[in-house]
Amino acid sequence: MKIRTRLTLQFTSIFAIILVLFSLIVYFFYSYSDSSAFYDSLVNRANVVAHVYLDADKVSKESYRRLLRKYYQTLPHEIVQVYNWEGKNVFREGEGSIAIKPELLESVRREGKILLRENKRQLAGIIFNDEKGKFIVIASSIDELTQKELKDLRLILGVGFLLSMVVVVGSGWAFSKQALRPILKVVDEVEQISASDLHLRLSQADGADELSHLAQTFNRMLDRLESAFDMQNTFISNASHELRTPLTAMIGELEVALMKPREITEYQHVLYSILDEARMLTRLSNGMLQIAHASFDISKIKLTPIRFDELVYQAGSEAQKRNPKFKIDIYFDQLPEDERKIMVKGNESLLLIALLNVFENACKFSDGKPVAGIIKVDHQRILLIVKDQGVGITPSDLKKVFVPFFRADNVRDTSGHGIGLPLAEKIMKLHRGTIQISSQIAVGTEVTISLYNLSEILIKF
Repeated sequence: MKIRTRLTLQFTSIFAIILVLFSLIVYFFYSYSDSSAFYDSLVNRANVVAHVYLDADKVSKESYRRLLRKYYQTLPHEIVQVYNWEGKNVFREGEGSIAIKPELLESVRREGKILLRENKRQLAGIIFNDEKGKFIVIASSIDELTQKELKDLRLILGVGFLLSMVVVVGSGWAFSKQALRPILKVVDEVEQISASDLHLRLSQADGADELSHLAQTFNRMLDRLESAFDMQNTFISNASHELRTPLTAMIGELEVALMKPREITEYQHVLYSILDEARMLTRLSNGMLQIAHASFDISKIKLTPIRFDELVYQAGSEAQKRNPKFKIDIYFDQLPEDERKIMVKGNESLLLIALLNVFENACKFSDGKPVAGIIKVDHQRILLIVKDQGVGITPSDLKKVFVPFFRADNVRDTSGHGIGLPLAEKIMKLHRGTIQISSQIAVGTEVTISLYNLSEILIKF
C-alpha cells in the first residue's frame, strides 16, 4: 500500500471515529435531556391528578377550575392511576389501562419515587400525603414527540456522517498528495545521483522540519561518499604509482643486463639493485597488510594494560636503531602521581607500530634536526605530542595526509610510500583514540596522539 493511500485511510479513520463519538454524545445527551424533561412532566401530572382527585372538596371553585384546566392539558396516551396504601386502585384517568405489579407499588413505598421505562411507555410513581392517608400515584405516557425528534436526529446525524466522509476522503487524498510532494521530489533527486554525480545535493535541506533534517542527513552522507570516492581514487592512483616505480626499475635493469654478456661484477651490481627494489616492494606490501590488519574489529584484537610512557620510549629507541641519524628527545610535561594515568588499554604491537611510524615520519622530514616527543596527562587522557623542524605541510595537503599513499608535493624527493600516518590513524581509531596534525611551512609539524588512560573507568572497548 502506498503511503498516500495509507495516510488518507488513517486520516479518514481518525476523523470518522471522532465524528461517530461526537454524534453518539449529541444523540444520547439529547435523548437523556428529553427523557428527564418528560419524567418531570409525568411527576407533575401525577401531582396534579392527586390534587384534583383528593382535594377537590377542599379547594375553592376558582382554584378547582384552574387545576382542572391544568389537568386537561394531558400528555399523549396518558394513563394516571391512584392507589391507596394497601395497593387498591381508587382512581384512574386516561384511555386504556396498564397492569401495575405489586412489586412496583412496593418499590414506590420503599423509595418514595420511581422512574422507569417499559418498552415505549415511561412511568413515574410518587407518594402523595393527604389527610385521608397516603396514596400512591402512577403516571405513564408515551413520549411520541421525543421519539420523532430522535428519529429525525438519527437521520440528520447519519446523512451528515456520510457526507462528511465523502468530504474527508477527498480532502485527505488532496492533503496527502500535498504533504508527500516534497518527499517525492527528494526521491526524484536521489534517483538522479550516481557514482559519477556525487557532487549533486538535495534541495530540501534549507528548512527546519523533519524532511529538511532528512535531506541534510542525505547530504552529509553524500559528502562522506564523495570524500570516500576521492580517497579511493587517490589511493588507487598513488598505490599504482608506488608499485609501478620499483617494478619498472627492476624490469629495465633486467632488460639492460640481458642485452649482451657481462662481467660477473656487473651482474652482481644488477642483482643488488634489484634486491633493493624487491625490499622496497616488500616494505610496501607489508605496509598495505598492516593497514588491512588495522581495519579489523577491536573486539577481535587482544587488549592489555600498557604503560604508555614505556611504549613511547621503546618506539623512539627502535626508530633510532633503524636509522642512527635520527635524533629523538622524549620527556614528560609533568609526571602524574597516579600510575593509572599513564596506563592505557590496547594492543602493544599495533600501538608500537603507530608510534614508530609517527617518530620515523617526523625524523625523516626534519633533515637531521632533533624531534621532540612530549608525554602529557590531560584529565582522563594521555597525550603524546611529537614536534619536528621539517619543511611543513601546506593546508591543502594537510587534509589528505591520512589518505594511503598520498605524498605532498614538497616531499616527493624524500623516500617513503605515504603509509605511516594513515596506518597510525587507523590504529588510533581502533583504540578509541585520536591523532591530530598541525603544521606551518618552513617551521615544522606537530602530531598529537590522544588515548584514554585507565583512570577513565567509563571507557568501553
